[in-house]
Amino acid sequence: MKTVLISGADRGVGLAMASEFASHGWRVFAGQFMPAWPQLSQLQEKYPDNIVIVPLDVSSSESVQKAKEIVEKETDRIDLLASNAGIAHLPEEREYMNRIFSVNSLALVRLISAFRDLLDRGDRRICAVSSEAGSITLAMRPDMYSYCMSKTALNMELRLLFNELRPQGYTFRVYHPGWIRSYMAGVKSTVGYYEPEETAAVAYRQFTEDREVEDVLYLMDIEGEVWTF
Repeated sequence: MKTVLISGADRGVGLAMASEFASHGWRVFAGQFMPAWPQLSQLQEKYPDNIVIVPLDVSSSESVQKAKEIVEKETDRIDLLASNAGIAHLPEEREYMNRIFSVNSLALVRLISAFRDLLDRGDRRICAVSSEAGSITLAMRPDMYSYCMSKTALNMELRLLFNELRPQGYTFRVYHPGWIRSYMAGVKSTVGYYEPEETAAVAYRQFTEDREVEDVLYLMDIEGEVWTF
């Protein structure tokens, strides 16, 4: 049974992604930030042999390390890391900007640092949910500074990780899910082009498929189009 660690699996895209992987027979270590939110536990009831709920606050190195300790009691390998947790639309005061960067940008480094030995024993695939909002070349927005800047930082982080880890056999997928009716602002959005389940199905295909060429890093969207970082 292949194994995947998914951050931000409480609701929205992360929850739908956990369901998608579980339905395809993967063992899913589902990062849970909001234990009071019921949907992840309900998904575990549906897939009791596939879903393992792991308390995880990706903005906290301590929480990430505790999550690693839980996971390594269940498995000796992680085949695929799906860095999905993200937040947006918080006030622009400095304290909130720092939190957005901590979740959207720095979390991936925390996860890889903590889970590196398990990833080394697995299929060595790192996947991240990014956004066109992080593209400097294509930037058109007049606002959302913290969110856009955090995604730009994530894209650079992925480039540096790619440079470091690709020679060691790691492969990378960077996914732009499109405009989702998700919970990134704290409540379910009523606007957007896609439901979380739609984008999660595409994410599963992109994350798990092999490519003829793995030595190029790029951002691919839900329609299969490639975007400039």
